[in-house]
Amino acid sequence: MKALVWLLTFWAVTLGAQESMGIPSTGEIRGQKDAVGFATTAEAMALAWKLSEAPPPPEKLGEIPSSGIVGVVCPHDDYVYAGRMYRLLVPLVKAPRVVVVGVLHPWKRLGVGERVVFDPFKAWRTPDGPVPVSSWREALLAKLPAEEVLVSREASEAEHSVEAIAYWLRHQNPNLEIVPIFVPGMGFPRLAELARKTGRALREVMAERGWQPGRDVAVVISADAVHYGPDFHHIPFGEGGVEAYVKACARDKELLLGPLAGPVSEEKLLQAFTTWVDPQDVGTYRLPWCGRFSIPFGYLMAQEAFGGVVAHPLAYATSVGWPELPAAGSGLGRTAPANLYHFVGYPGVVLTVSDKPLRYLGPPEKQRRTP
Repeated sequence: MKALVWLLTFWAVTLGAQESMGIPSTGEIRGQKDAVGFATTAEAMALAWKLSEAPPPPEKLGEIPSSGIVGVVCPHDDYVYAGRMYRLLVPLVKAPRVVVVGVLHPWKRLGVGERVVFDPFKAWRTPDGPVPVSSWREALLAKLPAEEVLVSREASEAEHSVEAIAYWLRHQNPNLEIVPIFVPGMGFPRLAELARKTGRALREVMAERGWQPGRDVAVVISADAVHYGPDFHHIPFGEGGVEAYVKACARDKELLLGPLAGPVSEEKLLQAFTTWVDPQDVGTYRLPWCGRFSIPFGYLMAQEAFGGVVAHPLAYATSVGWPELPAAGSGLGRTAPANLYHFVGYPGVVLTVSDKPLRYLGPPEKQRRTP
């Protein structure tokens, strides 16, 4: 009887996850969670790539490093809103193997615990054809304590933050391989511990194969910045309007140019973490960045795997401060409104391996946008 109950529960969970997907998974190929905000066809993906080159560009926070790039922080919002940020950041990733560190938005509902979450699929559907999951994912998993990881089909099908970026990476490089990782909510000490362990495992996998950071393996961290407005229960500067928008964006950029910049350290990441969440209750936002767990994890994992990682704030944009991509009739849609009372920020950061001092461009007045 217990076995029957377990089996029925398993199928109920699996079917529920499948029904919530825009394009269901088939066999060992993961489907597509969001078939509205992201491209579903090769034609729509090519159009998003092309349209995202058009001005105005995202707000510039710094220069693109000339060498040593091992990863980026990239948003995961609808392509019509965030396309220019994807287009700026994804081409900086040259490695054919990419560890994509994603958010796990429904971590409370899924009850995954304080573990690193992986998917079980052999490939992911993309608009341009399947992208394989690297075979060395199994080697990575084997180097991590079994009780500290979870391989979950349900979690990977319930989350959109990895697929959003994987489609751009695959469009750029048909020979791409990915290893998706999902980071649920947890306290900072545990987050840092798991990030370090995952980074050490990645370093060992790379060393065994003679791979180099940036050339053979890169890390992309998925994260959106502020979610502002009554719908997000976040209105510290008023319910909205130009003044609230300017202040919310300024606070985002202070984080990008402050604790999220320069040589990676736990101290600075803890500062950012406690800005985002209540450390006594990590499910309670102080500042709603959905990258509150993925960014510290990704930074520290990269630091442990590659050594000497430096973060370069590159760009910033929002869902309302830039024109939407003119993609009507292409299949590229909107999953949420964008206005001065409901907007999302987009962080753009480049990670390098370097011990050279950095020069940042503070956001001059003339670069600041108001809609």
